[in-house]
Amino acid sequence: MTDAAFPTTGYLAWQFSQIVAGRLERALRAEEFALAQHNALQQVVLTPGVSAAQIARRSGITAQSMGAAVSRLVERGLLRREPHPTSRRSMRLFATADGHSAAARAAAIAGQVEAETTSPLSPDDKDTIHRLLHQLVEELNPDALAIDSRSLN
Repeated sequence: MTDAAFPTTGYLAWQFSQIVAGRLERALRAEEFALAQHNALQQVVLTPGVSAAQIARRSGITAQSMGAAVSRLVERGLLRREPHPTSRRSMRLFATADGHSAAARAAAIAGQVEAETTSPLSPDDKDTIHRLLHQLVEELNPDALAIDSRSLN
């Protein structure tokens, strides 16, 4: 560790994020997914009935971008929309059988990318970084971790 102000922790985190995102995006081309589509599909599989707006908040991207990603997944037959029981403005999202299969293949790809990009670290270091990043995200964007039935209201 140095006393230098650069590179900062934020800069290093951003650099690592860019590396992982680039590799993941290239790897997901085999499933014809953009990152936003992959994220949307995984979120719907984890939390059936979630809305595109909720996924956008979790993902930190615009509702418009997420809406386009979701629409593409609906067109491909991987997601279906259903009206929300209490909100006329909101649509709930559910994965189709094909969507579940595609999500499983994409999750395996993402797991492989993560294993490759964290391979220089020991298992203890991976656990430590995961725990610390989880703590930061939980504090700074708790919506990103809202993968339970309470987030559907």
